[in-house]
Amino acid sequence: MRQATTSNNAGRRYELLWGLLFGLAFGFFLQKGGVTKYDVILGQLLLEDFTVVKIMLTAVVTGMLGIYAMRQVGWVELSTKPGSVGKNVIGGLLFGIGFAVLGYCPGTLAGAIGNGYLDALVGGLIGILLGSGLFAELYPKLRGTILRWGDFGTIRLPEVLKVNDWVVVLPAAALLVLLMVWLETAGL
Repeated sequence: MRQATTSNNAGRRYELLWGLLFGLAFGFFLQKGGVTKYDVILGQLLLEDFTVVKIMLTAVVTGMLGIYAMRQVGWVELSTKPGSVGKNVIGGLLFGIGFAVLGYCPGTLAGAIGNGYLDALVGGLIGILLGSGLFAELYPKLRGTILRWGDFGTIRLPEVLKVNDWVVVLPAAALLVLLMVWLETAGL
């Protein structure tokens, strides 16, 4: 029994180490891409500068292809969480309000704190802590009501279409890449 516990702890440490390394790399690329700067984010919100969209779409395509490739060879398992319209509305509103008021999303906020931006450290960190605390306090009341509204369970698009995952993943990745190419050629 002790050997299994030691093995599990070592596995968890490696998972945390990989998470830390990928998080640092992601933050580095956010900073190098310039999306930790308020002016770039403001340009995105004003639909004048699509740097943020292009970087996030690059992350989505890379992550999507990587996760499904690792799943296919048995390195990872998907753990689909149940969703609902209520969860998406509440999450979208909280995210949108924070993004509009401060000008950072959680990823760019962490990068901006790493850059030493005081507005991100004070406003962003306090906002995340207050928002998380408020949500945690309200969660028991919301759990059985609005968060269940429009519950659609753990369904995924390949399951709805009754097709292999790659039938959805590859065209979706191709469309996102085409969108990024179009944004780049349009000078956005």
